[in-house]
Amino acid sequence: MRGVERKKALWGFIFTVPAIVFFAIFNLYPILYAIWMSFHRKDLLSLKPPRFVGLANYVYLFTSESFWNSLKATFIFAAGTFVPMVVLSLAFAALIVSRKRLQRFLQMVYYSPAVLSSVVAASIWLLMFDPRGLANQFLNFLLNTKGVDYRWLANENMLRLATIIVYFWKYVGYFTIIFVAGMASVPRSVHEAATIDGATKWQDFWYITLPLIKPTTLLVCVMTTIQCLRTFSTQYLFVQGGAPLKPIDVVALSIYNTAIRDHRIDRASAMSVLLLLIIMSLSYLQMKISKSEEVSY
Repeated sequence: MRGVERKKALWGFIFTVPAIVFFAIFNLYPILYAIWMSFHRKDLLSLKPPRFVGLANYVYLFTSESFWNSLKATFIFAAGTFVPMVVLSLAFAALIVSRKRLQRFLQMVYYSPAVLSSVVAASIWLLMFDPRGLANQFLNFLLNTKGVDYRWLANENMLRLATIIVYFWKYVGYFTIIFVAGMASVPRSVHEAATIDGATKWQDFWYITLPLIKPTTLLVCVMTTIQCLRTFSTQYLFVQGGAPLKPIDVVALSIYNTAIRDHRIDRASAMSVLLLLIIMSLSYLQMKISKSEEVSY
């Protein structure tokens, strides 16, 4: 039996080797290289070898107004996106699961924006946020104003709201489907028992469904946090479309500009390391707070 188990373990390892190699080359190596580069001085276009400077890049970042502005822009975006994304994707999932018909159709409708690339999604919304676009027309109709330009791509607060709307529109369906899968895993017998005991639909959702999909909720929270903190495409396309940089200069966009525009790959690497640490810390904190465990029915 031991020989059979060893053979199974060996073949299991062999089948995982391609995934391990892929991860090592395209994920682990870039992370380790960025950490190493963050302690050196290196111009992207220079042929000179990197020069060790210790913590100089990190000291520069912590005293840089631009970097602190990037952190501020990132956390404003994340805070404005996280709560609506989690709450409304949960609500949409509950709506889909509660329906007896058209469940597949509704899932397809909600998920369809996630199929689009971030560049395409941002380009579509750039047209809508144009002074003559649908966004102004909708607000004018809603607020009973006429011909008012709400300056979606010029006003600081409206610009931040615009990037949040684009990101929410693109990803809410994706997380809705994850919640649907989590709710579908709860046995129907549990809901039937609650109905027999006289529980209302709201009580069934609040006291049965919600606690039993705790692992799914944690997964969505962590994934949403990661997605929000590493956002880039929407902000980049908006800036290229003429929007001011400062209000939406998130960390990922600042990393790109520092490396490609300013040719400071060393500082960009240091920013990448700090962003990685922030993402890991927040993800760990969410797991610690939730204390998620395997649920039993």
